[in-house]
Amino acid sequence: PGESGETAAFARRIDPAREPGLSPEQRRLMAQVEYAQRQRALQRRLRSRNVLLALGIGAVTFGIYGYTFYSVSQERFLDDLEQEAEAARARA
Repeated sequence: PGESGETAAFARRIDPAREPGLSPEQRRLMAQVEYAQRQRALQRRLRSRNVLLALGIGAVTFGIYGYTFYSVSQERFLDDLEQEAEAARARA
């Protein structure tokens, strides 16, 4: 930007349909490039969403897995049954 507040030529947006001196082939090429840029931006956005979704699913999966191991380790009903069975064998 200059002193007068004008934008530089490289920063100025142009409308290919109104720009004089562009051939139809140049306009088509510009449209293709813009479309490719939009697709890349969309892929980046989707990739980051997919990574976040995968991390969320993994966290839930490991949480369920860990909780299952924790709750199974807390169960002592088999130990109680074995103690009752040994007490019954001792009485018999």
